Amino acid sequence: MAKEKSASSILKEKLMMKNENIFKNTTLKQQKDALDFCEGYKKFLAVAKTEREACETVEKLAIDAGFVNVEKKKTLKPGDRIYLNNRGKAIILAVIGSDSPAEGFRISAAHIDSPRLDLKPNPLYEDSEMAYFKTHYYGGIKKYQWTSIPLALHGVVIRGDGSKVNICIGEDEGDPVFVINDLLPHLAKEQSKRTLSEGIQGEELNILVGSRPFNNDPDSDLIKLNILNILYEKYGITENDFITAELEAVPAFAPKDIGFDRSMIGAYGHDDRVCAYPAVAATLNCAKVPKKTVITILADKEEIGSEGNTGLHSVFFKHFVERLVKGTNVSVLDALSKSMCLSADVSGAYDPNFPEPFERRNTCFVNHGAVIMKYTGARGKGDTSDASAELMGEIRQILDSNKVKWQVGELGKVDFGGGGTVAKELAALGIDVVDLGVPVLSMHSPFEVVGKMDVYMTYLALKAFFK
Repeated sequence: MAKEKSASSILKEKLMMKNENIFKNTTLKQQKDALDFCEGYKKFLAVAKTEREACETVEKLAIDAGFVNVEKKKTLKPGDRIYLNNRGKAIILAVIGSDSPAEGFRISAAHIDSPRLDLKPNPLYEDSEMAYFKTHYYGGIKKYQWTSIPLALHGVVIRGDGSKVNICIGEDEGDPVFVINDLLPHLAKEQSKRTLSEGIQGEELNILVGSRPFNNDPDSDLIKLNILNILYEKYGITENDFITAELEAVPAFAPKDIGFDRSMIGAYGHDDRVCAYPAVAATLNCAKVPKKTVITILADKEEIGSEGNTGLHSVFFKHFVERLVKGTNVSVLDALSKSMCLSADVSGAYDPNFPEPFERRNTCFVNHGAVIMKYTGARGKGDTSDASAELMGEIRQILDSNKVKWQVGELGKVDFGGGGTVAKELAALGIDVVDLGVPVLSMHSPFEVVGKMDVYMTYLALKAFFK
């Protein structure tokens, strides 16, 4: 016989917030759907370790789904599926809706760049009969995390004749990998006196790339010469070509399931491809003719302030919207001021190993659902857009009515730091925007961790938002 609920239990269910692990109250079918979705995400991560590769992969997915380059469209009509590739580093997808642009758009925005190590313009040198690449780290990293791990080299080289060479070394089974050495603990007495942030310094992030001389000649720099000879024979590039190259060192890890229960994914680049992939999937799977035009932006340069002509601080998104309103009597700013956007970006998940920086009542947890952040920023809400109560209420109704599991969060305690997203760049255009994404453990490390249910709920949230 079922035990009768107490009056307090009934009232708790009615009045108090619930924030619990999704696995506790989902069916096996729902769990399978989530796990299957994450298999596709893992495949995406494995081939999209840089912003260029992510952009190329998304473009292929879009073309396979019937999207057409907007440059080939003279006019647009409801149901048209279009995309714009911005210099191979950022991409916008859109499905034209039946409503006029005057009614606004439904927009999602994520970024596809991640913290990494960029090669300097003149990177290759020899010291003590070993060859190294000099690097300049990109984005916010803990420098010590990048030593003693296998690294792969990705990017492009523009040769002197203007031709482009694509580089990807360290990902295939037979490829060599590269590494940044660290000092053995037996001799690290002085190094250990450094603060954690200075344990490894920027100019010590030098990648070991070889130790074999070209031949037995008495000349100097024969190790360096041998590396250049290998690169010339395989890619036709010389040392001068490094100046006109974009080469990135990234972890040579494949995405892996985490835990005996396989409930999480460990990989490089979750921030922010773990939101970019669900946004793309939701766009590809949206209605044939949605009511409002659906737009997904995958931007570059978020990790360094959204600068440059492929970052959202530039005008490339506004130029795209100009194409959408062309031939109507609606201005770009009028259309954007009626639009809503989910800034699809990650948040720091609560870590019981490091509880001090988190304010537990206002943080997010792994596998508790997509996280909504009303604001990001630092300390006194600096560098954030701070979504309105009205927008939060509308998003809440969309998620609840579509049975999407979600939670709220902040990026740590008020005085402990914080971070930013592309939300403020979009809010500056007059768009109503709020952050929604996936909680991440070990954010900005070479091997971040996310919960599979959170990834799937972020997809369902974006899909519901586009309906």
